[in-house]
Amino acid sequence: MRLVGCGSALPVASIANDALSARVDTSDEWIRSRTGIGARRVAGPGETVTTLATDAARASLDHAGWEPGDVDLILLATSSPDDLFGTAPRVQAALGARKAVAFDLTAACSGFLFALITAAQYIRGGTFQRVLVIGADQLSRWVDWDDRRTCVLFGDGAGAVAVQADSGGPDDLLGFRMRSDGSRNACLTLAQTEEHRPLIGELSSQTGGFAPIHMNGQEVYKFAVREVPAVLAEVLEGCGITAADLDWLLLHQANQRILDAVAERFSVPAERVLSNLAAYGNTSAATIPLMLDEAVRDGRIQPGQRIASSGFGAGLSWGGALLRWSGPAH
Repeated sequence: MRLVGCGSALPVASIANDALSARVDTSDEWIRSRTGIGARRVAGPGETVTTLATDAARASLDHAGWEPGDVDLILLATSSPDDLFGTAPRVQAALGARKAVAFDLTAACSGFLFALITAAQYIRGGTFQRVLVIGADQLSRWVDWDDRRTCVLFGDGAGAVAVQADSGGPDDLLGFRMRSDGSRNACLTLAQTEEHRPLIGELSSQTGGFAPIHMNGQEVYKFAVREVPAVLAEVLEGCGITAADLDWLLLHQANQRILDAVAERFSVPAERVLSNLAAYGNTSAATIPLMLDEAVRDGRIQPGQRIASSGFGAGLSWGGALLRWSGPAH
């Protein structure tokens, strides 16, 4: 499997920390000191998971030099679909990728990494030759904007990569690990509401709906700073390399303190830790491909460089991967 293209898309509207203080009891200093976030993008009229995912996917197609008809599979990692039956087919139609099969994969903030690993298995097995892997979320519609503990954290966005089979070249997924622990699910949820309505006689039916995002921030932080270094250490050991051999550390963009703690654990200098939290906040499944595309576009990531990446979040789920970038510079 080779990584040969990337792209991203963001809503137009950006909300800075100071602007949020007009709605909730918060401040730029309070948010930055605890999270590293300075602003977040929020989808407006006409901007949805479908439109953001499509724009990011189209950009990755252009970067890879593919036509829509070249794509065999579209994997959309999202926890906030426009349609609970699946949003990936909408993206397929919007792109005009007529021969591609398309489906959603839900693993919250681990979603993109899990989807990329899934794509690799299809490619290595010979089932598909060219795959688009997209991470896109619009969590602004599921945030309680009166809860200062969570509303300051999340933003909307999308990122995508183009991956293809290449029997004659190196594999760009050098190693990976995936983990889940449902016993800790209650730490971070976007749960169904428990409302019922009369149906027939004494029977009732449940009314569809979801409560706003709930998070135990302290527990999620402790989980991340413990499990992310452990899973990355497994990946690096399995690949026979050390942190000193890495070019970049690219983690899910949840909290700058988590990024700093993991970097310190591996003695990775700050200049090799990729972060765009200050501009976009936590865009869930979009954070890793969004950051990847930004770093490729501005020339930081160069062909052949090795990237240690980790996604972690609701489920609870987490994973790590060692990647090599093979695509061209933007």
